[in-house]
Amino acid sequence: MCASGKYNSRGPALIPRMKIKHRIYYITLFSVVLLGLVATGMFQFWPHSIESTADWTLDKRSIHDAPLIRLPVSSPIPERGDLSCRMHTCFDVYRCGYNPKNRIKVYIYPLQRFADELGVPISSTGLSREYNDLLSAISDSDFYTDDVTRACLFIPSIDVLNQNSLRIRETAQALAMLPRWDKGMNHLLFNMLPGGPPDYNTALDVPRDRALLAGGGFSTWTYRQGYDISIPVYSPLSADVELPERQPGPRRYFILSSQTAIHREYRAELERLKEENGEALLLLDKCSNLSQGAASARKRCYKGQVYDYPQILQESSFCVVLRGARLGQATLSDVLQAGCVPVILADSYILPFSEVLDWKRASVVIPEEKLSEMYTILKSIPHRQVEEMQRQARWFWDAYFSSMKAVGLTTLQIINDRIYPYAARTYEQWNNPPVVKWSSVNSPLFLPLIPPRAPGFTAVVLTYDRVESLFRVITEISKVPSLAKLLVVWNNQNKSPPEESLWPKVSVPLKVVRTKENKLSNRFFPYDEIETEAVLAIDDDIIMLTSDELQFGYEVRNASYRNLRRPLHHSSSNMSASLKLNAPDNPSPLR
Repeated sequence: MCASGKYNSRGPALIPRMKIKHRIYYITLFSVVLLGLVATGMFQFWPHSIESTADWTLDKRSIHDAPLIRLPVSSPIPERGDLSCRMHTCFDVYRCGYNPKNRIKVYIYPLQRFADELGVPISSTGLSREYNDLLSAISDSDFYTDDVTRACLFIPSIDVLNQNSLRIRETAQALAMLPRWDKGMNHLLFNMLPGGPPDYNTALDVPRDRALLAGGGFSTWTYRQGYDISIPVYSPLSADVELPERQPGPRRYFILSSQTAIHREYRAELERLKEENGEALLLLDKCSNLSQGAASARKRCYKGQVYDYPQILQESSFCVVLRGARLGQATLSDVLQAGCVPVILADSYILPFSEVLDWKRASVVIPEEKLSEMYTILKSIPHRQVEEMQRQARWFWDAYFSSMKAVGLTTLQIINDRIYPYAARTYEQWNNPPVVKWSSVNSPLFLPLIPPRAPGFTAVVLTYDRVESLFRVITEISKVPSLAKLLVVWNNQNKSPPEESLWPKVSVPLKVVRTKENKLSNRFFPYDEIETEAVLAIDDDIIMLTSDELQFGYEVRNASYRNLRRPLHHSSSNMSASLKLNAPDNPSPLR
């Protein structure tokens, strides 16, 4: 009790003295903490200005106002470019992470000017109007972020669209100086005019390490499948000339050639076709009696008669697109805008956005060596199919070619679909114009008009659960000399296919396709994996056929087909365990 009384007698006297002594200290400390919390909240929710690139309009932000960066001669140079790069080896998908919208975030580097030690710029043009439009479109899109820490993809503000305007070594050094370069990981470069004289390489010559390349002239030799993106060569006429959409149907000319400066051998062959077919073919060239300039670029001539370009393209059903010094040609964009079906003769050319676009629905691709047969090939196409291709060509232009914005956002969407495949756009979303969603353009009879891409036949084996019998069928079919590929259609949704190590070892590619529904008709879908004209549809329990019998059936089929001499689009027979003609243009529902 004494201790308690002592405490009570001293306590009330000590506490007030303690508050008075430290009151100012407590108030100051509380104020500092409160101000810190307010400042943190404002920084969190107020627009960031660190490495921000919110405004890409040339009128407000000129390249001349950007800071100048001088490149020392000893600056590092990236490696030439890794041709083995794929998304799983040279792209860090973990940067993208999970987000509810399944959308990548793209960061654009701040605008800077780069020059060598003497002050000479790395580019003769600086920032082109086209590249400025591209960056502006991306910065206005849902893909864009000004927070570099949230970015999945990085786009330099260095314009490499036209290699002719670049100093190769210095441009590479400028890329390597970017703060997030990291050997090009997760960086995207846009280039439309690659290479230069005399060899005109089909990919950008600037060393770029592991960076992705959206290129406008890829060949099968330089294109990294599933990594690079083939884009169109933008046509300046698209922004300057407005062509009203024309209804599909017959037009004044059957075939039109409007390109200038094409190889003399191609010119001679076209002139021979002109002599044979008369007014059905219009062969235009550069106008020699007009002064050089923008006006002459919009004119084409034939024997002194002047035509407006690209308006004249709307007067033809088919328009020729030949390779020039470069594989990619701006003519392709002009032809699509006119609703003219492009006839593409450029061996090994990777068509723009071919990763997602079905070009067989909008164009005719003919090997260069068959230029002399072009008229005959085109004449065999039914009128209704030509009209559907004209409609599809115009829609491709509207959706994917009409502006730098369309080109840039399509490129980002393709990359987005790779990173978030479960939320990717479907074949129909990429290829079906809304107005013809249920048109016969989706018919299985919409067949290619070019020779098959691969010889031999594809064996399509329908199976459900008879694994032992399936493996016996695969082993026997693999002995057939003319077999090009094995495609197993796994029709069991409740069970997974066997592990890869358990499958028979065969000398041809073997692919397993899992179906969404257990239907017998799944065997007849023209899957994208089928690259041959002939297909063997067979069940997993048909084991009585020998390899000799199958080879004999294939050879008889070839002989009968040659004798009948009928077009591909006339055949529509589907028979189990028999060879049939493939219809690869029909979209597969199992993508």
